[in-house]
Amino acid sequence: MRYILLLSFLTLACTSMKVPANKPINRMVAHRGAFKKNGFPENSIASLREAIRLGCIGSEFDVRMSADDSLVVNHDEHYHDLDIEKTTYSALLPFPLSNGEKLPTLREYLIAGMEDNRHTDLVLEIKPSGLGPERARAIVDRVLACVKEVNPSYNIVYISFDYSMCLRILEKIPMAHVQYLNGDKNPDQLKEAGIRGMDYNYNVYKKHPEWIPRAKALGIVLNVWTVNDLTLMNDFLKQGFDLITTNEPEAGLKLK
Repeated sequence: MRYILLLSFLTLACTSMKVPANKPINRMVAHRGAFKKNGFPENSIASLREAIRLGCIGSEFDVRMSADDSLVVNHDEHYHDLDIEKTTYSALLPFPLSNGEKLPTLREYLIAGMEDNRHTDLVLEIKPSGLGPERARAIVDRVLACVKEVNPSYNIVYISFDYSMCLRILEKIPMAHVQYLNGDKNPDQLKEAGIRGMDYNYNVYKKHPEWIPRAKALGIVLNVWTVNDLTLMNDFLKQGFDLITTNEPEAGLKLK
């Protein structure tokens, strides 16, 4: 089942995606799942399953580690005014998501994302830690161990704003598909580090348009976030971007 997904991202790493004429362009990565249209909570299992149902090429989600080293899926540092890194998972559990789901663990999220999924890669963002570099390394190691425990053959795309976290992933798994988010490294620096994707805010590409052809020449996957305007989506598609991270995957999937 997963070999199709692996081949898709290996292809993206080497060449531009070939899209048949008159077919919708499926380069949409659902940002925190496909949450917006149906009012699902961001990063919920419901939003993940919706991204899979839509057939998005990827579904992005955010991972943090609690005080008792539990990996949880949540974007913000705080959950119901509780600092996740300084709070145990058991203390977070009494507060469900708005749809009644409990705050998901990474393990639960991965298992849900693998079920009946033949086309949507899981794009796992490891959020930076506020507790120092040693804690950051520990988070990466625990994330990788969780993925290995659940399904070591599953194709995960790892992303982070923390460059040291990206390097730690590659130190542990040199062939991992890693994309960097922060926008302060040029394509040559990413290539040298073994980072396979440039996943930057659209304003970074406006500031450095020369990075786009250089990334293509080096075989760096081009991803852009968070693009919700259809005109802007079309512009990046015309420039040959491999992936577009969006809160509007339903609209993006209709583009031709």
